[in-house]
Amino acid sequence: MNRRIFLQFTAASSVTGLVLPNVAQAKPQLAGGLYYTREAPGRWKGKEGGHVPKIQISKDKGTVRVQVITAHEMNGCEHYIVKHIVLDGKYRFLDEHMFDPENDQEPVSLFSLGRYRGQIYVLSVCNKHDTWLNSTLV
Repeated sequence: MNRRIFLQFTAASSVTGLVLPNVAQAKPQLAGGLYYTREAPGRWKGKEGGHVPKIQISKDKGTVRVQVITAHEMNGCEHYIVKHIVLDGKYRFLDEHMFDPENDQEPVSLFSLGRYRGQIYVLSVCNKHDTWLNSTLV
């Protein structure tokens, strides 16, 4: 390996070591920007009530069932909830439900998570007011 390539590689590795830990710690700072929460509504302050998903948990014979409700109008394609997404405690995809703005009367989703235990994150996506996050322990 020639010296110039070696030095460039070493410099790039050093920068990566300094930057990546800071990016990993930035998750909470994304609230109010990339997604919104009741505590960090960002530019949509005042819209929390109709956008933050409500999560209801029930267990039936060990199976976890999650009901997600967003208290939001379904006004055709003009203003509606696009979908609900459920993520696990490490922000990995578990399930989603897409809504049909022409036919669905209210944004309510039911999910079966088997025997999952731990933190879940639920996203509610509005066509006008972006993505809202809520979480709970299962």
